[in-house]
Amino acid sequence: MNYPKKVTLGDITVRDGFQHEEQFIPTEAKLWLAEQLILCGFKHIETTNFGNPSGMPQFKDADELMKGIYASKRIKDLLPSVSLTAITIREKAIERAIEAKKAGFGPNRILLMVSTSESHHKKNSGLFLEEYWKMAEKYIPMAHAAGIKVNGTVSTIWGCPIEGPTKMEKAIDFTKRWLDIGANDVEHADHDGSASPDRVYRYFSMLMDSIPNPEKHIVHFHVTRGWGLANVLAALQAGMTNYESTMGGIGGQPANFVSGVPVSGTGAYYYKDASTVGLVQTEDMVVMMDEMGIDTGLDIDKVLETGKMVERIVGRQLRSETLRNGRIPKTLTGR
Repeated sequence: MNYPKKVTLGDITVRDGFQHEEQFIPTEAKLWLAEQLILCGFKHIETTNFGNPSGMPQFKDADELMKGIYASKRIKDLLPSVSLTAITIREKAIERAIEAKKAGFGPNRILLMVSTSESHHKKNSGLFLEEYWKMAEKYIPMAHAAGIKVNGTVSTIWGCPIEGPTKMEKAIDFTKRWLDIGANDVEHADHDGSASPDRVYRYFSMLMDSIPNPEKHIVHFHVTRGWGLANVLAALQAGMTNYESTMGGIGGQPANFVSGVPVSGTGAYYYKDASTVGLVQTEDMVVMMDEMGIDTGLDIDKVLETGKMVERIVGRQLRSETLRNGRIPKTLTGR
């Protein structure tokens, strides 16, 4: 097996993980988790969504949370080396992020997103693809001028929950287009769990042939069908070095019911069983990579401790196996 000996892992629980929760997570809990993730050694975390909170009330505290992160004394010395990403799918969200940056509490990286499926993209963004590309071409320079890096995400690479099969070659073309118009890096996302390990290996091998710079690419898998870690292994063998995940594998699509109130969320087109959505489990991925001799740069025991507290924050047991069974013992005991 051939795979990198060192990787960069980003934890996106505070944003992607919590967006699927049907109860509002207190701002203090989000801040605590952001601090702990940084203290674990993560150099990339997603913090919030700057979009309209009427559809995603989980992020109505975006400004308050960002201000709290910058004011935190626990992580003050570490913050300069950490990428804080906010989701900004549309124009007003980007403008809000830029204004927050100018005011001293904005993200240093934002995320825009296209789907290779036209219908999926239209449902998620409200724009047709060519309209969205024109918007991105306009706003990426504006973000850069404010000192904000831009991630361009590509979704529906391996399939679409609305249209069905998609062509992986189209995602390669979209990746090139993101980089051509100024995106700093590209996230390659399996947002509905359509990817199988063989096609994951094939896609990322194609990607490395076309754009052989793994530092420009981020791997993002969901576990809707249980293939998350198998897909991580396939991506590792294709040479990918940057991954995202969430504590306990929580998250996925925005909830359409929050704290007793129905909201728009994502809708049933994305999932038949809301309990099955989620991302690759941070704890399990980190421990697996450690067993494989891959350097994650993280305090693994602290990662597991943090994962246990996330279970208490959301009030239920999550899907991480290593939280149940721990790491594999490295020394003999009881002799």
